[in-house]
Amino acid sequence: MAQSLLNSMPQATTGTVVVTDHLNFWDGKRVKPTQETNSEPVFEPATGRVLCQMVPCGAEEVDEAIKSAHAAYLKWSKMAGMERARVMLEAARIIRERKEKIAKLEVINNGKTITEALVDIDIAWQCIEYYAGLAGTLAGQHIQLPGGAFAYTRREPLGVCVGIGAWNYPFQIASWKSAPALACGNAMVFKPSPMTPVTAVILAEIYKEAGVPDGLFCVVQGGAETGTLLCHHPMVAKVSFTGSVPTGKKIMEMSSKGVKQVTLELGGKSPLIIFKDCELQNAVKGALMANFLTQGQVCCNGTRVYVQREIMPQFLEEVVKRTKAITLGDPLLDGTRMGALISKPQLEKVLGFVSQAKKEVHTTYNDKANNTTFGLASGVFTRDISRAHRVAENLEAGTCFINNYNISPVEVPFGGYKMSGFGRENGQVTIEYYSQLKTVVVEMGDVESLF
Repeated sequence: MAQSLLNSMPQATTGTVVVTDHLNFWDGKRVKPTQETNSEPVFEPATGRVLCQMVPCGAEEVDEAIKSAHAAYLKWSKMAGMERARVMLEAARIIRERKEKIAKLEVINNGKTITEALVDIDIAWQCIEYYAGLAGTLAGQHIQLPGGAFAYTRREPLGVCVGIGAWNYPFQIASWKSAPALACGNAMVFKPSPMTPVTAVILAEIYKEAGVPDGLFCVVQGGAETGTLLCHHPMVAKVSFTGSVPTGKKIMEMSSKGVKQVTLELGGKSPLIIFKDCELQNAVKGALMANFLTQGQVCCNGTRVYVQREIMPQFLEEVVKRTKAITLGDPLLDGTRMGALISKPQLEKVLGFVSQAKKEVHTTYNDKANNTTFGLASGVFTRDISRAHRVAENLEAGTCFINNYNISPVEVPFGGYKMSGFGRENGQVTIEYYSQLKTVVVEMGDVESLF
């Protein structure tokens, strides 16, 4: 069980953990794969050793999980918002209580530093706590009509929602997708990335322990084939996906066959504009935060940094100095600030980009910042508040950071423009993406008929 695995975390060190528990979860328990002949190895990024085996779910297993979720949805959706809130608050409390253990397992599965993972787990329980607070506030509207008639609206859940996560924030993304879904009265079937399958099932067990109906948050493992089965299943009402643009397009196409609602949080190539009147040290720190979190493997990173020419020498000097001082090493050590990339192929890809960059000459760009098909995030550093707001208004991105970068408070909506996707995660507005509005019209007098 998860507790036995989590309880081993205080003594765990890099290169010592082997996960043998089943990684699927529905009907309130871990589920053994029906066949294990097609298993895929999952690697510990820090060492390259095999951490566990991931067995993709087939059609029968996906169907079982979705039916389990639907049965739970029928119970959960009838509960009052305040009743759902109490259960979600308990889940948040359990995560907060076990955050060090969960964070350590996240590091072993993902490769990021323990310092970052602890922040990720904090954001996860905060997200669940935030949406627990909104669960009891969901309400409709009353509209008075002529002759004593009236209408009202009901905000109702969608049903079974599918969440498909990415490998850079495994536990956090599972929380970001499940919290608003559950607050609105939905159930969720979640598919983690096949490279990071371990911690989502921990979240499922915590929800179970907190008191959700069995099946309310299910976990199915797998890659593209399993994702296809989820998108095509007739009992699925919505798909929320975090990942690449090409995969997002396929998700959208498949979901359209059943006219399912879709939220897409896709890639980015975000601009960070640094003006000469900035506070230089803050701008340098912001640029590093915009590019080096999770070893640079973050969709909203500010990977295009535009620095006003007058301060370029000082800026580069400070960036190089601070970058050279970053401590690389064992991601489980508190002093490490740069952990491991997710996989060997990813490492080779990054090294290829580094080699390519060394061969290229400096180029002067005249497009500034909107010349991209992406629009996930952006940033600006300046002391001129009028300029800051003017630039923010004109940047074509879902988020614009002013004098900071890559902070993610759960109260604030997050999502993209253009090919970076649509829909939002976090913030009050996300309730609208996990619910639907019903209008009820009530006539208090006689019917006026044309016939």
